[in-house]
Amino acid sequence: MDRKDNQTPQGESAQILVEFLEVAITSIVFLKGVYPNGAFERRRYMNLVVHKARHPELNEYIRSAVNGLLPFIQKGLVERVAVIFFKDDKVPIERFVFKLNVNQSHGSKVEQADLEFSLRSFLIKLPVSEPMTKVLPRNCRWEITAYFRSLPQTSTIKDAEMWIPTDTRQWQQLPVITPIKSMNSEPLGLQLYLEHPSLSEPKP
Repeated sequence: MDRKDNQTPQGESAQILVEFLEVAITSIVFLKGVYPNGAFERRRYMNLVVHKARHPELNEYIRSAVNGLLPFIQKGLVERVAVIFFKDDKVPIERFVFKLNVNQSHGSKVEQADLEFSLRSFLIKLPVSEPMTKVLPRNCRWEITAYFRSLPQTSTIKDAEMWIPTDTRQWQQLPVITPIKSMNSEPLGLQLYLEHPSLSEPKP
């Protein structure tokens, strides 16, 4: 993915973040065992061995979803990006949530090496988090969902055409949150945590 030399700090950090999210989301799907291991191939990213989807449609879904968020991340409109695993009845079983904060007033050049070093630690932490996750049923499905701070303006609505309201059900009780990793640097802050339904959540 090419990066432009004349980007703003927000644009540069958003581009790095989008590349990271593509790898991280693929790593989560691999970690959860939704597809056979043979559906992925090993690649190197940030000097780590990671997994890339072999199937063109799976790879394109993840790539196009996160790249479609780029203009909105640059503008600070995206609050969270979640990978949601749910049963056939659209009831979430588990959410991996990336909470984003891009400082719109930051004017200094982004130190790419420092930012990538911080993001690299998330990819190291992901496999270690597996014992905290739930075993998924055989019939589970998953989706990438973005939560916007505000709806895009009409001038950018063309970029938002691929994003449609989700019909995944929301939990009625506050979820149980398990932190995995967080970083706070300029101009990007990022948290990754797990969400599970509360024990008091009504059963469907």
